[in-house]
Amino acid sequence: MLVDPPPDLSRHRRIVLFGVTGSGKSTVAVRLAAAGGMPYVAVDDLYWRPGWVQLGKPEQVEAVQPHAEGPAWVMDGLWSASRDVVLPRADLVVALDFPRRVSLGRLLTRTVRRVRTHEEVCGGNTESWRQALSRDSIVAWHWRSFERKHREVDRLVSDPDAPPVVRFTDPRALDAWLRALEDRAA
Repeated sequence: MLVDPPPDLSRHRRIVLFGVTGSGKSTVAVRLAAAGGMPYVAVDDLYWRPGWVQLGKPEQVEAVQPHAEGPAWVMDGLWSASRDVVLPRADLVVALDFPRRVSLGRLLTRTVRRVRTHEEVCGGNTESWRQALSRDSIVAWHWRSFERKHREVDRLVSDPDAPPVVRFTDPRALDAWLRALEDRAA
């Protein structure tokens, strides 16, 4: 069910971000968590180990379950393996459904910065040029998953059993919404 922004963060205490790679889920989640005084859960940090070793599906569920059972949180992702644990507990889904040019541009900028600075991400890993240019790169993943994620947003919006969804297709509208929430919290 699609809802008009902004939600009441005193009622929506378990929020999950959903969107394609590079859409800004983590950035939005950090801001939402701060505005609502809720814990921020970095899902990629739960699911990746050093050396870019990804946990298997049962381990992903095990890693996220204690967070999902908490009374309040903002999660920056909704992986398929843990969807059945997270989604039923969520009060709100914030869907970042931007055009590919927006998310891909952000992803490329972020990837270049991370390669240059050796910024630690995803459980202490760093990105490299070799990795960024490989067939298994985060950029390649963006291309493979973009349309599927867009269809999943459509399904969430139309599913009467899903939590309410706030869908953003324009980054400026998202930023205005976040500023309004932050101003209310101040």
